[in-house]
Amino acid sequence: MTNKELFRDTVNGKLSGVCAGLANYLGAEVWLIRILVISAALLGGSFLILLVYIALTLMLEKQPANYNEAIKTQQEHKLKSKPWQQGQSPEALLDTLELDFNKLEGKVRAMEAYVTSDTFKVNREFKNL
Repeated sequence: MTNKELFRDTVNGKLSGVCAGLANYLGAEVWLIRILVISAALLGGSFLILLVYIALTLMLEKQPANYNEAIKTQQEHKLKSKPWQQGQSPEALLDTLELDFNKLEGKVRAMEAYVTSDTFKVNREFKNL
């Protein structure tokens, strides 16, 4: 996703849509961003968090109407959005997760093989010169 921009998501937002816009930009769940913001405010940064929230409200533009659909079509899978509303079966979701984890496992195995190889040791020694 090379064309992601930061907007205020007033459709999914509670106050002004800053947290929902950040969630869209970061690819995270909205509730998680809200909890992080509220936790940061409660843990002593309430003035700073309020100031940043107001500044982002004033600086960020409202999200275009078709921006959410454009982001969703660029995502590899839709596991972060509510799967039960998409009509996917739990078995299909588990298959998708299994494929994702198998890809990750292959990458980790390749990394482990490189880190334990003699090539890595030689490259590290050259960098230390």
